[in-house]
Amino acid sequence: MILRRFLFLTTFASLASIPFAFSQSFNGSNVITTAVPFLTITPDSRSGALGDAGVALSPDANSIYWNSAKLVFSEKKVGFAVSYNPWLRNIINDMALSYLSGYYKIDDRQVIGGSLTYFDLGSIEFTNDQGAVLQNFNPRELAITAAYARKLGERFSMGVNLRYINSNLTGYNDFNHTGSQPGQTAAGDITAFYTNDVNWGGKDVNVSFGGTISNLGGKIAYNSSQKDFIPTNLKLGTAITYHMDVYNKVTFTLDLNKLMVPTPNIVDTVINGRETTINLNADKSLLAGVFGSFADAPGGFKEEMQIAISTGLEYWYNDFFSARFGYFGENKNKGNRKYFTTGLGFRYQKMGFDFAYLFPVGQNSPLANTLRFTLLVNIDKAKALKPEDITN
Repeated sequence: MILRRFLFLTTFASLASIPFAFSQSFNGSNVITTAVPFLTITPDSRSGALGDAGVALSPDANSIYWNSAKLVFSEKKVGFAVSYNPWLRNIINDMALSYLSGYYKIDDRQVIGGSLTYFDLGSIEFTNDQGAVLQNFNPRELAITAAYARKLGERFSMGVNLRYINSNLTGYNDFNHTGSQPGQTAAGDITAFYTNDVNWGGKDVNVSFGGTISNLGGKIAYNSSQKDFIPTNLKLGTAITYHMDVYNKVTFTLDLNKLMVPTPNIVDTVINGRETTINLNADKSLLAGVFGSFADAPGGFKEEMQIAISTGLEYWYNDFFSARFGYFGENKNKGNRKYFTTGLGFRYQKMGFDFAYLFPVGQNSPLANTLRFTLLVNIDKAKALKPEDITN
């Protein structure tokens, strides 16, 4: 059966959203693709304006996505965030990613949190070979995450996330008689964060480092014949904040990203008398795929180090207004995505608003004119009344 728009949507969603997956030119490339690539779409506007960097930035409610270990260093007791991201809006007008997250500090050393990621791929039409419409369907994917983090020292913390993933691309519409059904799996994140304040030239400087291994979990299957890797990713980063004076500060941030998924090993073979191509690495186990991802590329370790780079610069005035600029780039053999990002942020009392805009290098990119919007709410810890504070 011909699933015209479904194939269009899933192809572009996967190629355009996952790092190392979209290529402006596939010549000589060895691009890695996975299932559920929506898990790698930057959900919030702050990091979205900083070239998709965020593993070591100062904490907020969106830290559950980037690095939950940061949350124990939050100055707020409770925080929430909601983000909306129209996706591939130059191509499709009804695809969007929504993200809701929040956290609660149990005490000065522990924090819990949770998030919901919802990816709506819009409406599609299932058609037969003659083009007749068989059924309309709305494919959608979601991930529900629970997070816990704890300080292991005055400047160091670690966290863990547990995640349920559901990918409903065709429902139970088994037009091809392959046993089609929604895919589901579970995954986890391991996160770490270090931060320290130093004095440099008489100015206060904060230096932070972060690291995460995200989406470490089982393969996902949409039928009984094939299971696909999810986007397990290693991210390392740093953020340096320089306080110019009491009102002005600037942060430089840098993230390095490597997909911990086997590099495709495509060979031509004959099965049941028919010539076909197969990926010899597709059947690897989870652990074999993760650890083998550092040594299975045809170009050896040099190719394995063709990682994606996210970097950004953020300026704050009086913790009220922020201007941001960033850049994302990946090797031409691993996707060749290159784009600049920019955005603004505002904070007033317990509320905040962030906006981000993406403009790619080159023409005809499906990522052109990507917008992100984020609303934040922060709640300070209520102070207990002392007897001397009570007056008649």
